[in-house]
Amino acid sequence: MQTLEHATNASMQDKVEDLKKRREETMLGGGADRLEKHRKSGKLTARERVEALVDPDSFDESGMFAQHRATLFGMEGKVMPADGVVTGAATVGGRLIHLASQDFTVAGGSAGEVHSIKVSEIMQQALKTGSPFVFINDSGGARVQEGIDSLSGYGKVFYSNVMLSGAVPQVSLICGPCAGGAAYSPALTDFIIQTRQAQMFITGPQVIKQVTGESVTSEQLGGPEAHMLRSGVIHFVAEDDRHAVAICQKLLSFLPSNNLEDPPQAEGDPNVDANPALDDIVPVEGKVGYDVRRVILSVVDFGDFLEVQADYAPNIVVGFARVNGRSVGVIANQPAAQAGVLDINASNKASRFIRFCNAFNISLLTFADVPGFMPGVEQEHGGIIRHGAKMLFAYSAATVPKITVILRKCYGGAYLAMCGKDLGADRVFAWPTAEVAVMGAEGAAEIVFRKEIQEAENKEEKRKELVARYREVFSNPYVAAGRRLVDAVIEPSLTRRHVARALEYLHTKRELRPPKKHGLIPL
Repeated sequence: MQTLEHATNASMQDKVEDLKKRREETMLGGGADRLEKHRKSGKLTARERVEALVDPDSFDESGMFAQHRATLFGMEGKVMPADGVVTGAATVGGRLIHLASQDFTVAGGSAGEVHSIKVSEIMQQALKTGSPFVFINDSGGARVQEGIDSLSGYGKVFYSNVMLSGAVPQVSLICGPCAGGAAYSPALTDFIIQTRQAQMFITGPQVIKQVTGESVTSEQLGGPEAHMLRSGVIHFVAEDDRHAVAICQKLLSFLPSNNLEDPPQAEGDPNVDANPALDDIVPVEGKVGYDVRRVILSVVDFGDFLEVQADYAPNIVVGFARVNGRSVGVIANQPAAQAGVLDINASNKASRFIRFCNAFNISLLTFADVPGFMPGVEQEHGGIIRHGAKMLFAYSAATVPKITVILRKCYGGAYLAMCGKDLGADRVFAWPTAEVAVMGAEGAAEIVFRKEIQEAENKEEKRKELVARYREVFSNPYVAAGRRLVDAVIEPSLTRRHVARALEYLHTKRELRPPKKHGLIPL
């Protein structure tokens, strides 16, 4: 009997040792040499990225021993540890997330059938548990040896992206190549963080050269500068992998785990005393520029503001902050860039951000100082009507608390597009410098007093006189306040106090809308 027990124990011990050996081999990915080569390129490995992102000892891996089942083109019997992608659950800041991290050392991180199924399955777990999904991309693209099975795998991931959309936050980190169909999964997520070592494009430089004759480098085509400054595809540029992970951690700290929860309440700054610095930031003269971020930093907790797409459409500023510990999504015209005018790119940038915040119960704080929509043939032919309407739609459809602070000029349709009272703003505050009008005094006087100006002996003097008269009537917030389009005219120094109180009062806001599948935003 003792001999049998000894044999059984020895057998179990052997199996445990075998398990450990298999686990160690899988953890090496493409092998020690490839891992070292990867590190020498300035990048973390797939597992090192996971380790840097999540809380210590919290990662629970799933699918470690998954293997492909392809047999053609030299694939039969070929071992690919974890099939080139690390998947599982962990915590970040003590809160559950699900994640996938592609391993470039295994067949270039290529996505085959099982690879993509692993990603899709972990996404479904994120949906079932109501937790954010983070996808760390580093892949050469589809695994062509698997043909249509690889393509089908991509389809499963895209479908899962859409199922998760609006239910749980999705964040993509681009830490290496992301080419072809692979680029569409990040595009379907809420935020994209791209490192300076990474490139992302649908068709590479060689194909473009063959088809169009254009010569371009991978960096020029799909580097972070191209996507931040020109395409607007990405939201954050990271210096390296660790910086990308840090941005992701901070971003998640502002967001709820899912659409049924409120954003996490942090320990806020309780100080709502008057801040005299706000009295001197905004020039009284409407044509003088200033950096609206100074206003934002003076109102939010601890001057902490995570700006999103900072270098794309700089004429509008969007990002996350807290007021008294509550997460807010900030949207602000930027007079330091193109006078803060709304154009096609600014409208798209703001609308997308507004809709994300509304989907995840994040209150909207708007700072308005806008001369109008950008005029010009290029803008009209580019569809400024359609794109500008997205802002009207996004703000109108939003049911979260909406607070607007009118800093200075707010003209025409752009005033409405920055969440005026008629678009459902719950509180509208105006500084004494605020001016709400159909257009600026100069343009309005030319229309309203055209006859008087034409008949005057000294047309220029008459025009100046009538412009001054129009400005006297409308270049103040009191006409709008008299029409109840402004709830209160406030001292700039007390802005934080008024915003904090409004957020507290509106925390339990509920707003019912007509039953329907969804509205049809003018895409």
